[in-house]
Amino acid sequence: MPQFRTERLGQIIQEKISSLVLEGRIKDKRVNPFISITKVDVSKDLSYADVYVSEIRGKNVEKGTEGLQSAAGFIQSQLGLSMRIRKIPKLRFHSDTGIGESFDLIKKIDELVAPEKEPENNANGQIGTNSAE
Repeated sequence: MPQFRTERLGQIIQEKISSLVLEGRIKDKRVNPFISITKVDVSKDLSYADVYVSEIRGKNVEKGTEGLQSAAGFIQSQLGLSMRIRKIPKLRFHSDTGIGESFDLIKKIDELVAPEKEPENNANGQIGTNSAE
């Protein structure tokens, strides 16, 4: 199977699942609208699709992933109704903590850079002025 077909199918599945989450059609309370589908990898034989889930707030990614996994049958049935392919891949949901980790890394870098940006006191006790004036 050509790779571009599996990539395109992954993009379509990502769009469809995202719209189901955003529209609130998944009734599981663990699935909230802040959950986003970051990536979908479809196997070459189209039998499995690994769906990577992230959350903007980064707190309830595991619960959201469990909620989506419990609603996988419903999601697959909705995909079957909206897509014209012979076999809908079996969905496997995984937590994607990359976004939360990148925010933490940016915060740590900002904390390291912040002390360097503090203005220096000169001999007269004035902040940020030249003593040669």
